[in-house]
Amino acid sequence: MSVQLYDEIGEAFEGFKSLPLTKYGEVPSFLGMVGDVRGRSVLDLASGTGFYSRELKRRGASEVLGIDISGEMVAAAQAFEESEPLGVRYEVGDVAELREFDEPFDLALGVQLLNYAPDVAAMERMCRNVHRSLRPGGEFFVLAQKPDYRFDGPSLEKYGFLCEATGEEIETGPRVRITALLDPPISFVGACPRREVYEGSLRAAGFSELTWVPLEVSEAGVREYGADFWADCLANPPFELLRCRA
Repeated sequence: MSVQLYDEIGEAFEGFKSLPLTKYGEVPSFLGMVGDVRGRSVLDLASGTGFYSRELKRRGASEVLGIDISGEMVAAAQAFEESEPLGVRYEVGDVAELREFDEPFDLALGVQLLNYAPDVAAMERMCRNVHRSLRPGGEFFVLAQKPDYRFDGPSLEKYGFLCEATGEEIETGPRVRITALLDPPISFVGACPRREVYEGSLRAAGFSELTWVPLEVSEAGVREYGADFWADCLANPPFELLRCRA
């Protein structure tokens, strides 16, 4: 993934959270999986503009540190913190070269993180760095491209996105182009790692109790658009969630 591209996107990345698939699918599914964070410390990796960092701090997390490889993303997150102080800290960092922390965290988040590993060795290194940053028994919550997403299925356009295979393959899996249909649209290319790559990398790092969690649509999304609107998405979800324990 090009850091320069994320630097160019900056604050516009926040617009992703207004698109139907994100607002009514990703966000409620991910927050539902993470659950109660009151009194717990959170390490938000690939934190972007800090959406989940802020949300978990509002929900009672004792400490939240957001880390992103893009300086512009971190600057945008810090601007949100300055306009609405919540006590969230942010810093620029690469998860593949993650620094050590004085105290381990209770939880770590990886939303669209591991799928940017250029190869299996890099994914394993990222997972080891996350594992090292968690207390024993701490949890790691992942959101990524669904490993067996069918690219020839119905378009996601009505949900605010396009998801297309580029025709290229890297060691972890096929490369994929995601386009958020904002104004103007924003596209970026990552990978769609195979299920065994995720599971092998996490287990090699010391994680256990790996559980895949399906993407769901919130009741608010059904009320807003109707159940039929979501049928294509639920028949072939573009995202899947994963939780595991250190």
